[in-house]
Amino acid sequence: MDKSNRTITIKKTFNAPIALVWEAWSDPQHIAKWWNPRGEGTTIVEHSFKVGGKWKYSMLMPNGQEFIAEGEYTEITELEKITSTANFKPMTEGVEIVSLFKKNGDKTDFTFHVIHPTEAYKIQQEQMGIMNGWGSVFSRLDEFLKELS
Repeated sequence: MDKSNRTITIKKTFNAPIALVWEAWSDPQHIAKWWNPRGEGTTIVEHSFKVGGKWKYSMLMPNGQEFIAEGEYTEITELEKITSTANFKPMTEGVEIVSLFKKNGDKTDFTFHVIHPTEAYKIQQEQMGIMNGWGSVFSRLDEFLKELS
C-alpha cells in the first residue's frame, strides 16, 4: 500500500560515522541528551531496544506541561533501520516512525519518515509545525554527534 500521501520525510547527512549515529539512536544515555527540540531535559522512563520492546521518554515543555513520547519497536535492522509505533502526547498520536541509516564514507545519510494514519492528519501535523519540531531535534542530534566524535 502506498503511504507517500500520508508520510512526512526529513533527510539529513550527519558528519559522523554510521556506528556513532546508530549508537546515538539506540543508547538511552545518548537519547536523553538530544531527543528534545528546545534544549529541555529528556527523562528516559522506559527503553527496551528490541523488536516488541517499548520506549517512553518524558520532557517538560516551555509551558511546564509534560510531553510524553512513547512507542514500540516493530523492526530493527542493525546499522540500517529502526521502525516504531509512536505517540507524542499531547500533539501527535498513532503514527509510525521509520529511521533509515546509510553509510556515506565517514558520514551517515539519514532519512526519517513519519507515517500518519490519514493524509488529512499528515496535513494537520504539517500545519502545526512538525518539520520545525523534528528539524530542531535533528539539529540537536547533529550537535551531540559533534561532541561525541
